Amino acid sequence: MTRSGVAMVCAAAALVLAGMWAGYPELVTLGFTALACLLTATAWMLTRLRLTASREISPRRVFEGSVAQAVLTVTNAGRRQTPPLLVTETVSGSRTTVRIPALARGHSCTVGYPLPTARRGRHLIPPLELGQSDPLRLLRRGHACGEPLVMHVYPRVHLLVPVVSGGSQDSEGPTASSAPPGGVAFHSLREYVPGDDWRLIHWGATARTGTVLARHLVVPDEPRQLVVLDTSTAPYTGAAFEDAVRVAASFCVAAERANLLAQLRATGESGVGSLGTGREWRGELTAALEYLSAVDSGANRGLAVLSDTVRDVVSVGQGVALVVVTGRVNAQQAELLTLLRPRFLSVSLAQIITPESGPTVRPRGVLAVAAPTSAQFAASWNQLVLR
Repeated sequence: MTRSGVAMVCAAAALVLAGMWAGYPELVTLGFTALACLLTATAWMLTRLRLTASREISPRRVFEGSVAQAVLTVTNAGRRQTPPLLVTETVSGSRTTVRIPALARGHSCTVGYPLPTARRGRHLIPPLELGQSDPLRLLRRGHACGEPLVMHVYPRVHLLVPVVSGGSQDSEGPTASSAPPGGVAFHSLREYVPGDDWRLIHWGATARTGTVLARHLVVPDEPRQLVVLDTSTAPYTGAAFEDAVRVAASFCVAAERANLLAQLRATGESGVGSLGTGREWRGELTAALEYLSAVDSGANRGLAVLSDTVRDVVSVGQGVALVVVTGRVNAQQAELLTLLRPRFLSVSLAQIITPESGPTVRPRGVLAVAAPTSAQFAASWNQLVLR
């Protein structure tokens, strides 16, 4: 029963009681007329409509604040014309009502409507609710239709200039197992795998060991960027964490645009939270953005476990530029970044600091930029890097 239906019931009861108490048959007649309307609406709703519905979302992955649209197609598979319909869509707690006009037998109607993208997240869109009502909108009946869908709203990104300076210590390029295979720089010998180029077989080592060994060649001198997001609650105040997530996403997208190998990691309760295995550096932008669309701050040690987070990368050698995204940094954390500086091509510190955050410490030898919002950070960062 709709709000109008509830009001009609209350009005009918009030009119009948008032008419009987005051001796006005006209009021009693009005009350029974209201009850007759309710009975007519009930009879109208006894006939079940045969409807089919399909829904598509485009795009399924969208950046925060961009445009996403759902397209709904409803078909009347019954024998009689349908009355006007109401379709309810729920996305991230926001309800959207779509009106479908009356449909003749076998006819369809396609309606497009916008979806909310103001807040990042992995939004599970439940099956839409397809309902019918009587002409007076006194009663309403609905049922779930279609399959649930998932829409990823990525964090808003800003144009950033990546900083990767220097090069590999090896003249032939990085010779680590984490380097992309298929290059010309020799890294090590490994067991031959069917499908390998037979010209890579090292016949001398094969004769000595009795096992077919092949040369493992990697891509030379390919810069890499590691973005570490601090997901602890301590360094952030207010909405600073949301801006930090946007900055981390901006660095990931900037690396992709600059054709840099990049990886995103986050501090977690276990001390190390990583996207990927630490050995795969290609094709991780989508995984990183999907992770950032749903990440939240929690009770973990934050930058106190930074050394553990980047340990496997540091062991490779100086072939990685490190970017740390966090809020307020204390003296101990600044000293840790200073100690890590010689082990990377460069170390950059992105801080989202609101006036309520208090004073912060600038690490020695680290490119540090602090701003209260992600947009202001992007402007300050680009101005510093490009000058």
